[in-house]
Amino acid sequence: MWTVYIVRCANGALYTGITNDLKGRLKAHNEGKGAKYTASFGPVELAWKRRKKDKSSALKLEAAIKKLTRQEKDALLAGGRRI
Repeated sequence: MWTVYIVRCANGALYTGITNDLKGRLKAHNEGKGAKYTASFGPVELAWKRRKKDKSSALKLEAAIKKLTRQEKDALLAGGRRI
């Protein structure tokens, strides 16, 4: 299983990614090893997640989320938008 996730960085920014080990990935982000962006603006907290059965589906969902505006992402996090 793969997980598409959104984390909120310490500066309020949202970062979207995929992983097959969410707990390990969040730990890596918070240790400054997860991604260059989150290393600069961490620590992070999990804001949203959705599981997918394969990597291809996860990558497609990640790409769709990254195309959303900040306002649309905020609505997704609040439960007012489905994707």
